[in-house]
Amino acid sequence: MNGSGREAILAAGRLSAQAHGYGGLNMRELAAAVGIKAASIYHHFPSKADLAAAIAARYWQDTKAWLEEVAEKNGDPRASLRTYPETFRMSLENGNRLCLGSFLGAEYDDLPEPVRKEVQTFADVNVDWLAQRLIDAGITDEKNSEARARAIFAAVAGAQLLARSRSDISLFDTMIESYRGSGLLPD
Repeated sequence: MNGSGREAILAAGRLSAQAHGYGGLNMRELAAAVGIKAASIYHHFPSKADLAAAIAARYWQDTKAWLEEVAEKNGDPRASLRTYPETFRMSLENGNRLCLGSFLGAEYDDLPEPVRKEVQTFADVNVDWLAQRLIDAGITDEKNSEARARAIFAAVAGAQLLARSRSDISLFDTMIESYRGSGLLPD
């Protein structure tokens, strides 16, 4: 299997993990979804933990690239902060899935250490990005930026979780608007 086979495994694994978490990541089902034998997955990923860590690493890397693109495209840090919830909304739009970082974070105690590390990195990437936009927008100072960023990250992830549990994306939108109305997110 070539590099594109590896990419297909990572893409299918991401979708599966976003829908079922680490516990529901099944190598046989994943192989069937990609159209290969399960043994072919083990050629690239010696264990389920290795696969999950690679999926989680790719997820935070993709998220970081998207966030950097948002900041560059908007130019205005307030506009970037207004756009931030869209990354969580996109998961809901894609088959009512959760953000992979949120799903794996909920399974944290049952994750192998390499997967835990990637989940922590995902959270750090989001909090660091949010903190920098908050500072750049003059919404908070450096001393208070991390706490505010963590609150935003947790609130947006929580809105996604509640919307998913009701299969109602409009609930996510309503909650994000309430965060804007309360001042947690800039209007």
